Amino acid sequence: MKKERMLFYPLFFIFFGISCMSDDVEMNSGDDKEPPMIEIPEKDPLFYYGADLSYVNEMLACGASYKNADNISKDPYTIFSEAGSNLVRVRLWHDPDWTEYSNLADVKKTILRAKEEGMQVLLDFHYSDTWTDPSKQKIPAAWEAYVNDQEKLGSLLYEYTYDTLLELENEDLLPHIVQVGNEINPMILQGEELVWPIDWQRNSFLLNKGIKAVRDISKELDQEIGIMLHIAQPENALWWFKEATANDVTDFDWIGLSYYPNWSSYDLENVGDPMKVLIETYKKRLMIVETAYPFTMDNADGANNILGQEALVEGFSASQQGQLDYLNRLKEIIVEAGGEGLVYWEPAWVSTGCKTLWGRGSHWDNATLFDHQNRATLGMDFFKH
Repeated sequence: MKKERMLFYPLFFIFFGISCMSDDVEMNSGDDKEPPMIEIPEKDPLFYYGADLSYVNEMLACGASYKNADNISKDPYTIFSEAGSNLVRVRLWHDPDWTEYSNLADVKKTILRAKEEGMQVLLDFHYSDTWTDPSKQKIPAAWEAYVNDQEKLGSLLYEYTYDTLLELENEDLLPHIVQVGNEINPMILQGEELVWPIDWQRNSFLLNKGIKAVRDISKELDQEIGIMLHIAQPENALWWFKEATANDVTDFDWIGLSYYPNWSSYDLENVGDPMKVLIETYKKRLMIVETAYPFTMDNADGANNILGQEALVEGFSASQQGQLDYLNRLKEIIVEAGGEGLVYWEPAWVSTGCKTLWGRGSHWDNATLFDHQNRATLGMDFFKH
């Protein structure tokens, strides 16, 4: 596949930082009731039914409340756990001074709640102070002076990854799986302007530093931690993992993929083909770690929705049933290909009075697993297994 394909992936995800304005909304931390501690099963499930809940703490602070399918108000983590979710994915930014969320303190809260509810955790290191994706891999501001100093940058990456995981372990918050980077189609830790082609000598050196940090802490703590490398869209994974392997990036456990049919050259019925090729070629486990589907075309607020008519797949309507059918069909395809998980991206990013850079509300409110009254959609039934 041509490398230019990755550039079709939208720029939207770069900017989705929400600023909760204290003078605009009354902050509400949600249900203060402490849930009982639940032991996390050590054995991997047969299939990971996952939810990326990176926005949830912010949504609660912005006044959001959530209801389960029975229209009963509950803590969102409890709703997902009771629905059957067994994995929570959460993003981590290095030092995001433009927001109070997705920093380490916020991530600790998410991991704690996920573990209290009996769910495993997939920690997503972005290695940036903001969103990274196929159009942006911006180095953290604290490391910017070393962007051309490969050795120093490798040391910083290693130490940050190692120290973060050690700190989490000290608070009994160690994740089960770690992403070394987010949608790393381009070279990681770049400047403002994205550079192509990939300098694989630099890129493999840095990726292997992050991988080694996870392996070292795992060995020292005698705790198994899966390592995932995450690429946006299956067609890009075909060429990326071929080049990565040729450049000695091989010591990882999971291939993570983003899959949105409207931004991929593979439709729903043939997307299993590249998954099967990746699993058979590289002998790694595979999970779709980002996908979503609209339950409506209506917009709940002034923030334009990202997933419009072009996101619809033939035979799957923009309805709650269509959303559930899409997820169930994609899960079947993943299993048939030999994959082991599906994570829904930001199913709880509902509309609130808080702001994005372009509007008040959510750019995802028609693709969450909650309707516009914040009641769980039929799509939540996907987690039943």
